[in-house]
Formats: sequence, C-alpha cells, structure tokens
Amino acid sequence: MPNRIHCGWNRLLARLRLALAQGVRQSEPNLFPIGIIGVVGFPAYYFIWHDWFPQPYENLGLRLIGAGIFLPYLFLPRWPKRWRPLLGVYWFFTMLYSLPFFFTFMLLKNGMSDVWHTSTMAAMILLVLLVQEWLLLSLLFATGTTLAWLAHIATGGQLVVPPDYLAQLPIYLFVMVTGSIVNYKAALVSQERLDAMFAVSRNIAHELRTPLLGIRSGVGGLRRYLPHLLEAYELARKEGLCVPAMRQGHQHALKSVLDRIENETNYSNTIIDMLLINAGRHQLDASEYTVTHISECVAIALKRYPFRSQTERERIRWRRGADFAFQGSPLLMVHVIFNLLRNALHFIAEAGRGEVVIWTERNGTDGTLHVLDTGTGIRPEVLPYIYNRFYSSRTIDQGAGIGLAFCKMVVGSFGGSIHCKSEYGKYTEFMLTFPGVGHHG
Repeated sequence: MPNRIHCGWNRLLARLRLALAQGVRQSEPNLFPIGIIGVVGFPAYYFIWHDWFPQPYENLGLRLIGAGIFLPYLFLPRWPKRWRPLLGVYWFFTMLYSLPFFFTFMLLKNGMSDVWHTSTMAAMILLVLLVQEWLLLSLLFATGTTLAWLAHIATGGQLVVPPDYLAQLPIYLFVMVTGSIVNYKAALVSQERLDAMFAVSRNIAHELRTPLLGIRSGVGGLRRYLPHLLEAYELARKEGLCVPAMRQGHQHALKSVLDRIENETNYSNTIIDMLLINAGRHQLDASEYTVTHISECVAIALKRYPFRSQTERERIRWRRGADFAFQGSPLLMVHVIFNLLRNALHFIAEAGRGEVVIWTERNGTDGTLHVLDTGTGIRPEVLPYIYNRFYSSRTIDQGAGIGLAFCKMVVGSFGGSIHCKSEYGKYTEFMLTFPGVGHHG
C-alpha cells in the first residue's frame, strides 16, 4: 500500500510539472503584454475604486505588490540564464497571487459587493483562459482561495462564510468546469489534427521512399556493371567494330553521375526524415553519426543553397577560419546552415541592405560556427522565444522550412548548443558550438 501511494503521488507531481510547463509555454509569447497589463492595471484600478467609484475597502500595498510581481516580465529577454528555469514557478506564483488570491481577498474585504462579485468572476474567466489544464487550474483556485480566507481572518475578518459567497461558488465552479471541458476538447481536436497530419506525412514519406529505393537499387546495379560496359565499349572500338563515338569526358561523366544520383537520394531521404522529426514522431539516430568537418558542410551548403539571384549570392562572405570536426551528420548540418542562411537573407531583404558573414573558430577542443547578418535584427521581446516549437513571428521563420526549433534539436543531438544575440535594427548572430571528436556526450 505505501508503494502504491508513493507511485500515485509521483504520478500526480509529474502531471502537475507537465501542466506547469505547458502553461508557461502557452503564456510565454504573451508574457510581455501581460506584464504591461499587470504593471499598469493594479495601481490604476486603485484610483478607480478609491477615488472615482469608491468601494468600502482598498489596499494600495497589495496592488503595488501585484504590479511588482508583473514587472520582471517586461525584462524577460534580459533575464540571466540561471533564472530561466525558475520561470515556471514564478508564473505559478503570479497566477496564484494576481487572480484567485487577490480577487477573493478583495471580495471578502468589500463585504461581497456587486462590483467585486463581477470582478472576481472576470478573474476566474481569465484564469481559465490562461490555465488550460484542469488539475493545475483546480490547484490554483483552491490554494488562492484558501490563502485569501486566511489573510482575511488574519486582518480582522470573521470566520463566517457569507451566504452571498456560497451562492457565488456554484457559478465559479461552473465557469471552471465548463472552461476545462472546452479547453480539453480544443486540445483533443488539435491533437487529432496533428495525428492526421502525421498520418498523411507518413503515407507521403512511404510513397516517396519507394521510388527513391528503386533509384538507389538501380544505381547499385549500374555501379556494378557500368565499368564492364565501358570496358567492352573500348574493346569493341579497338577491334574496329561499328560502335557510336563516345568522348572520354562523357565516359567519366557516366561514372560521376552515379555518385551524384546516390548523394541526391540520400539527401532526399534525409529531408523526409527531417520532416517526420519536425512532426514530432521520428527520432534522430545518433548511432548513425560520423566524424563531420564544419568547413566541408559550409562549402556544400553555399554550393547547393537555392539563391534567388546572383546579387543574393554575392551578399555571402565565407571567411574560412580554423576547421574543426565533431560527431554528427553532414546532411543534417547542411540543412541547419540552409535554415540560418534563409533567415539571414530574409532579414537583409527586409532591411534592404546588409550582408551575411560566416566564419569558424576553435576554442581548445570545441569549435564554433558563426553566422552573422547585418539586416533588421530581432526584436528583444521576440528573442527568448525563437526556438520555441510552433512559435511564430513576422520576423522569424518566414515561409517553409524546418525552423529554428529543429535547428536547436539537431545541434543538441550532436552534443552542441546554439545561441543567438541580436540588436534590433543592426545585426543578428547565431553561434553554434560543438564538442570536438572524442568529447561528444
């Protein structure tokens, strides 16, 4: 029995942690405007309820605390990295204080007035919109309400539940239950859409892999028999048999074209794998990684990238620095560079000026690839979220592509890391750092 209780408790904690992470992820793109609303709204409504439409009770101190809690969200891009893991706990405390605790406390202190009944109802609706997991929602509501009652009693209130409060509780519960059901159904529909999209992509991948496999098998057969055919051609020509003339260069081209076809089929299979990985149903296989040289990857990427014009190509500056090797996949690395080039060229096109500078450097056993563009840059409020899955911005990940979230996943699978620094209106620089061969993991 104790083990069963322990396992159940662990599952509950795991579910709460997951719900908290989901809540933070859903709120992150809006934390800056939410911070503005909190910083401005808390003190502003003090004057509204204290001076314009006086209420029985107001508390400037509590409102300043509320404004202070929201203030750090205005500077989220400048949070030190060591603070970022605390964002989930801070978000939970923000929701707890600003919605169920504050509004329930003010409702009790104002004698269950109509104004605060309506305000508390609005707070409950906002809580349901911001917290879509019913378990976390219930925990916030129960904890915040309990703390509000304790604060009410500690400041001279009576331990008597007013009939008006009891009459309002079913309405609050109705809002929470209905909102949770709606949120659950919306999440279910979204998941079903993702599953359907993956099923379609998997079928398309299968249909594409079949002809690619045929092409690859054909290349294997040609690679095996082509030398014999060319040798037979040379013998026939020397014996004076009537055979069509074939220049030596064409014979070499026949041999090299097999390598190109095989490389293209491998590349196409990698693209299919990346699409499936980006859909979240396929994992990167680190066991297939090999020693990869960064300079070769950059050279291949610059050679194969589909530049739209010669002018666009001339904006690239490849300042070859110290080469380094890491354990990874050349094809995946090339596609990561493709994505960084695409973003950089988009920033330059948006600014109507600038260039892309690429260089490498070594730091002991580690190596770093730099990709810098002098285009529009990234707004500071957007910068913390550029790697978030499904996060969209008018200045990030324009058009089709695997996205920066996938780039981070790939680089991370190599044992490396990707960082970005940007000054809006001036530049954006991505730094990809990799451990040297033998230091992976």
